[in-house]
Amino acid sequence: MTTTGYVHGYAPAVQASHGRRTAENSAAYLLPHLRPGASLLDVGCGVGSITADLAARVAPGRVAAVDVSAEVLETARAAAAARGVHVEFGVADAYELPYADGTFDVVHAHQVLQHVAEPVRLLREMRRVARPGGVVAVREADFATTHFHPELPGLTAWLDGYRATARAGSGDPHAGAKLLAWAREAGFAEITPSASVWTFATPDSRAWWGSTWAERVEASTLTERLRAGGVEQDGIEAMAADWRAWTQHPDGWMTMVHGELLCRA
Repeated sequence: MTTTGYVHGYAPAVQASHGRRTAENSAAYLLPHLRPGASLLDVGCGVGSITADLAARVAPGRVAAVDVSAEVLETARAAAAARGVHVEFGVADAYELPYADGTFDVVHAHQVLQHVAEPVRLLREMRRVARPGGVVAVREADFATTHFHPELPGLTAWLDGYRATARAGSGDPHAGAKLLAWAREAGFAEITPSASVWTFATPDSRAWWGSTWAERVEASTLTERLRAGGVEQDGIEAMAADWRAWTQHPDGWMTMVHGELLCRA
């Protein structure tokens, strides 16, 4: 697994957006299964906001976190320090995790499988480093379930462009719907599936979500990938403009379903 297939990149707007993720809003399905003293690995930890929350819940247990980007791990280290939790951060290929078999009680990944070419292989590797009877937990968006009102043409173009860009990067924008199939192929027998929804409809949530996406469309790795996929500059500007228009609309509404799995190793 390399950074070459990662659609978003690590522009400031991306890191700011991902930094709003918490264990409560992005890993609630896992929280009842955590206990103080448990060991945990966060795969593809990104900016580390979820990692820090999980570390606080399993303290004083060992927590490790890996990502392919040394750059974003600096942000993650700062997040852990701000929370006063200890996390062992390291750069690693998620297909070849640098840990012995059966090392961790919990192995977690949030929004990672949608960005890799071989999600089943990654799930098998996560299973390898989980102890027998431990938990492998994954959560992924399904962009097929993204709905917004009003249906501004720039947002429709953004959704179409994002899906095409994700596929061009060997990812799957509909990963959330395929988790169960992937986990079964990876050899898991005891699987608990669930789903949750992100909703952006209040003025504050619209302002945050829409403004970060407008910036990401205009100035991030996604911008270059949209251009590579044939989107002209006026198309990019129209996407960003309609994201901003949507944030100001009093009836603005957007939802996205996420698939979730708890798998026993």
